[in-house]
Amino acid sequence: MPAPRFFRRREAALPSEKLPRDVYVLGVIAFFVMVGFGVVVPVLPVYVRSFGVGYLEVGAVVSAFAVMRLAATPFCGPLIDRAGERTILAIGIGIVAVSSALVGVAQNYPEVLLLRGAGGIGSALFSVSATTLLLGSAPATQRGRSMGIFQGGFLIGGMAGPAVGGLLAGISLRAPFFFYAGTLVIAGVVGLVLLQPAATRVGRDVQPPIPLATVLTDRRFRAACIANFAQGWGSIGVRSTLIPVLIVELLHETAVWTGIAFAIAAVAQTLSLGPAGRFVDTVGRRPAIIGAYSVGAATLVAIAFATSLWFLIVLLCLYAVAAAFMGTAPAAAVGDAAEGKSGKPVAIFSAFSDAGAIIGPLAAGALLDAFSYPAAFTSAAALMLVAAIYAIRMPRLTPTLAQPVAA
Repeated sequence: MPAPRFFRRREAALPSEKLPRDVYVLGVIAFFVMVGFGVVVPVLPVYVRSFGVGYLEVGAVVSAFAVMRLAATPFCGPLIDRAGERTILAIGIGIVAVSSALVGVAQNYPEVLLLRGAGGIGSALFSVSATTLLLGSAPATQRGRSMGIFQGGFLIGGMAGPAVGGLLAGISLRAPFFFYAGTLVIAGVVGLVLLQPAATRVGRDVQPPIPLATVLTDRRFRAACIANFAQGWGSIGVRSTLIPVLIVELLHETAVWTGIAFAIAAVAQTLSLGPAGRFVDTVGRRPAIIGAYSVGAATLVAIAFATSLWFLIVLLCLYAVAAAFMGTAPAAAVGDAAEGKSGKPVAIFSAFSDAGAIIGPLAAGALLDAFSYPAAFTSAAALMLVAAIYAIRMPRLTPTLAQPVAA
C-alpha cells in the first residue's frame, strides 16, 4: 500500500536525500572554468596594454566579453531546446578555449578585442546550458543545494585562479591564456564523459516544457529576473568596480588589500553556500530572496560610510553571506517556474544579470563622478530593495515540493 501523500512529501525533504550525480559533475566543471578565468582576469589589462593602447581600449576588451555574452544569450535557449544541454555546453566551452588560446598568440589589439568578444559568446552558451541542465537534473526539493554546489565550484576556482595567474605572468604575459584554454579542455572532457545523456535522466521528458508565455507571467520567474538584475548591478557595478577605488582613495590603503578583502569575503560566501542552499530548499525561495536582498541593500549603504579597512571587510563578509542566498534562491525559483525543462527561461534570467553587470558600472561611475560614494552605492541598494519588495508577491510555497499553498 503506498504511503499517504503527506508522508511522501516529508520523505522528499529528508536531509539524507542524495543530489544527482550531474550536480557534482557540473560543480567540477565550474571549478575548472573559473580557475582558468581567474588566471586570466588579473593579467588581461596588462597584456592589452602591452600592445601600446590606452586604458579606454583596455576597458573595451573587458566590456566586449560582457556585451557579447548579453548579445548571444537570446539564442541560447532555442539552441539548447534543439541540440540539448550537453552539446551546447561542450560547444560553448570549446569556443572559449579556442578564443583564449588565440588571444595568447594575438599579434595586435584588434585581434585581442575580437577574440575576447568571441569568448563572451562561448561563455553565454556554457553558462545558460549548465544552469538549464542543473535545474533540470535536480527536483524542486534539491535546487537550492544544487545551485550551491555549482556556485561553490565557481568560487573555489575563482580563489585559486589569481594566485596561479600571478606565477604564470612571471613567466610570460601570454602563458595564462594557454593555461585557461587547458583548464577549459579539461572541463569540456569532464562534461562529455561524465554528464548523463538526456535520455537517461529520470523524469526529464515525461511532460512537455511549460510554454514560455506561461513562465513569463509567473511571479516567481519575474521576481527572480528582477533579483538577478539587481545582483548584477550590485556585485559587478558597485562591489567589484567601486570598492577597489574606495579602499585606495578613501581608506588610503594599498591596492593589495583589495585582493585580501575580496578573498576573505569569498571564503565567507563559500562557507555560506551549504546553509543557504538548505534554507532555500526547506524554508523557501521567497523568504530567502526577501531576507538576502534586504540585508544586501543595507550592507551596500553601510559600505559607503566605512571608516576603516577592517570594518569594510566585516561588511563585505556580511554581503558575501547574503550573496550566497542571492546566487541560489532566484535560480531555484526559475527552475520551479519552468520545471527545469527549457533553456529559454534560463537564458532570459541570465540576460538580466548580464544587463545589470553592463549598466551598473557605468551608472555607478557616473553617480560617483557627479555626487558621491553613498549615491553610487545607494543605486544598487535601491534595486535590491525593489527585488526584495517584489518577492513579497511570490506565492507562498511548501518547502518540500515547491507547490503553492494558501496564504
